[in-house]
Amino acid sequence: MSRIFIGTAGWALPRLHRDRFPEATPNLARYATRLNAAEINSTFYRPHQPATLLKWAGTVPPGFRFSLKVPKAITHDARLVGTRSLVEAFLAEIEPMGGKAACLLVQLPPKLELDKRVARNFLAHLRERFGGHIVIEPRHASWFGADADGLLERAGVARVAADPPRAPHGGEPGGWGGVAYYRLHGSPRVYFSCYESDFLDSIAAKLRAHRKAGVPAWCIFDNTGSSSACPNALDLTERIGHPPTRVRR
Repeated sequence: MSRIFIGTAGWALPRLHRDRFPEATPNLARYATRLNAAEINSTFYRPHQPATLLKWAGTVPPGFRFSLKVPKAITHDARLVGTRSLVEAFLAEIEPMGGKAACLLVQLPPKLELDKRVARNFLAHLRERFGGHIVIEPRHASWFGADADGLLERAGVARVAADPPRAPHGGEPGGWGGVAYYRLHGSPRVYFSCYESDFLDSIAAKLRAHRKAGVPAWCIFDNTGSSSACPNALDLTERIGHPPTRVRR
């Protein structure tokens, strides 16, 4: 059965919701008793010591998976052009995580338009070098048409379903259909709004549909500004019926 991965951007446990987790140390181990995925955003901003990533991978249970955000040096500074050496350095950095590094998130700058040649070259290299899931979160309208979906499909890269969406159909998965990745930033107030029950019910139904179709699905809550991501992820997990995992000591 295809897996459903639910988690947050980072693994902070807000004080108001810590009692929903069994006692465990370090904090990541406690987080991983109830949630089975986390998105590592810090890789976007700076390199990490391989030993740090190895430690994180060793802290979580066997079924836990990480999604890692591709560095801004690749996406925002170089804008996907001439990035082969940067990609190689990043992949070498995360190699100690092994299969726990299950997904790469490529978030693009809002003003970066689709250049088919640049996109094909970049994604082909990344796809050749990384065996896990690759998802892309574009934020310019040019990435949401049929041409862009076809390019992503051929590259084996899924387009993120984002909330709030940046373009028509941006709230639904696009591109390659081999994985679905929902990235929920909070709306109407981005990074702060808490999602209500009806919205979580709708997301749970979509995740179940992906599972029934044999498609792995991720749902990452990025509405961390008001400490809403953690309870939203827990509530969605309960709707899906994920059992808690054992504490790793």
